[in-house]
Amino acid sequence: MPEIEFHHAADEEMKAAAVYYDDQVVGLGSDFLDEIESGLNRIRRFPLLSPIYDGEYRRYLLKRFPYGLIYRIEAQKIFIIAVTHHQRKPKYWIDRT
Repeated sequence: MPEIEFHHAADEEMKAAAVYYDDQVVGLGSDFLDEIESGLNRIRRFPLLSPIYDGEYRRYLLKRFPYGLIYRIEAQKIFIIAVTHHQRKPKYWIDRT
């Protein structure tokens, strides 16, 4: 299975969301991270399953939380460019490399 790599800003988005959820209800941040991990496992197994979102980027939608994983399939890895809330401005992440 391909390796997963996070853009540093996507990693920060994921951590900030987990802290936010844990501040709301103890343990909810862990649930969020568990769902992220579940999504990453699904992306690893079926990288082409998520629909194309913009150009070379695909978007996997989390089931329990209003977030998506924006990713690009590369030769030897899957690159997560953003962990984005559904209410955030669309494509704010587009200038990340």
